[in-house]
Amino acid sequence: MIFFIKLFLAHLIGDFMLQPTKWVIHKEANKAGSKYLYLHIFLHFLITMIVLWDFSMWKIALIIMVSHLVIDVAKLYTTPFFKNKSIPFFIDQLLHILVLYCCAFYENLYENTITVFENLDWALVTAVVFVSFPAAILMGKLLEAMSNQIPTDHKSLPNAGKYIGILERLFVLIFIVLGRWEAIGLLIAAKSVFRFNDLKESNNRKLTEYILIGTLVSFGLAILAGIAYTSISL
Repeated sequence: MIFFIKLFLAHLIGDFMLQPTKWVIHKEANKAGSKYLYLHIFLHFLITMIVLWDFSMWKIALIIMVSHLVIDVAKLYTTPFFKNKSIPFFIDQLLHILVLYCCAFYENLYENTITVFENLDWALVTAVVFVSFPAAILMGKLLEAMSNQIPTDHKSLPNAGKYIGILERLFVLIFIVLGRWEAIGLLIAAKSVFRFNDLKESNNRKLTEYILIGTLVSFGLAILAGIAYTSISL
């Protein structure tokens, strides 16, 4: 695992800390013809060797470098086909991490992968999945009749409320798993402070009641998921 962590650290340094915006823009404009693409790839090789500090691992660093080049070039040429530009970015990062994983555990890749899945806390995974989009959809159904009575605020970011709800439920779940129930109160207080000005300026009782009910339902679902998980884990 330490070997994988070292490879991942080298990836973070090379892909984020030592890749200026100027390089990214030049790569997007010139693609495979960009000099910064190859400088970026060489830096990955160099950083990987420095982090590993073992010259005998040069083949691993070379595999990572070549795979990084292939993945980056594929990303540069396929990105224009995506409406949402963040999708190719996350696919790119996922493929890089997959390569690092294969390089770190190449000696017993299959056995290690099976062990990882066998040791997963499936109850926790289920709880995390539930408080994300399933809970958001459930809330939408529960509050549908009320939401139709609330005027749409065109100044809001698209789906901002949904993602805020997902994040707050994830935080609540984490706090419960860690046994820090008092932190949930701090989270509610923080949200109330941020919402106070919006509710004060709108002077809309229906909106205030809708937000209050939505917040309580959101926290309630996360708390139920947390209690269910801790009960199963006992």
